[in-house]
Amino acid sequence: MVIGAFGLSTIVIVSMQVAQAPTLVVLLVGSVAPWVFLGGYPLLITKLRGNGPVIDLGLTLRWIDLVWAVAAGIVGLIIASLLALLTTQLVGEFTSTGAEVAEQVREAGGTPAVLLFAVLLVVGAPVVEELAFRGLLFNSLRKRGIGVVWTLVISSAAFALIHFEPTRLLVLVALGLVLGIVRWRTGSLLACMLTHAMINAPAALVLALGLPGVTP
Repeated sequence: MVIGAFGLSTIVIVSMQVAQAPTLVVLLVGSVAPWVFLGGYPLLITKLRGNGPVIDLGLTLRWIDLVWAVAAGIVGLIIASLLALLTTQLVGEFTSTGAEVAEQVREAGGTPAVLLFAVLLVVGAPVVEELAFRGLLFNSLRKRGIGVVWTLVISSAAFALIHFEPTRLLVLVALGLVLGIVRWRTGSLLACMLTHAMINAPAALVLALGLPGVTP
């Protein structure tokens, strides 16, 4: 799944560069190209081989799930902030791939383009990444008899590593654990998506306003 996502992304980016597409188009399309595979594959495979995405991936939401989502979002933001401060003490000031791409998007397309990028961070990324990691991967591990603890560890590690940001590894692993706990306790992937969106929202706002900051 991961190999397919980045393979597709590479093909799309190279094709656009060969076609001399505008820089803004390359940045935006290149950023979301992996999502087609990461989000599409879990939906397709559960439809073809399972009971459908609603049942297999937990695309349901109860009121109690919403409470879990909000509470976990607040906890996740606090943990991310503390670990970001710790990382800064260890390695100095750092940024994220999202922040770097946002600046390139701003230079290429101005404020409207970076606002669109911020929306993608709050809406697109949580949906796609949760489908892949707390959806298909989490469910597959549990079905294979992997215990809850190891399922949380493996899915969180995979979530962190796919970002290819060593400096933010602690933050990403911790957030992966928070999101995994929401999935475990609620059984709802929609709750995970809401939690993820809450965690991404402040950083997306910082990027949209052009303020210095680090995406969590």
